[in-house]
Amino acid sequence: MAVRIRLARHGAKKTPYYRVIVTDAHSRRDGSFIEEVGRYNPCANPTFIQLDVKKIDSWIEQGAQPTDTVERILKIARAQAES
Repeated sequence: MAVRIRLARHGAKKTPYYRVIVTDAHSRRDGSFIEEVGRYNPCANPTFIQLDVKKIDSWIEQGAQPTDTVERILKIARAQAES
């Protein structure tokens, strides 16, 4: 089973917010998921990022593949945590 860490879109039209989820690679974007590991709101000012980095790292160690977007958000979250 291929596991991915990706975004699930929620919210109204033109005001999206996203949940960072761990899911089977073949499931739908907003379909069932294994675990929710964070939230991301690009419409907030400043951008809202809340990730459970420890859970994400444990999933990556188990073989889950993050999408490019999740990797960028994770990099930002780690930089904010260091500051």
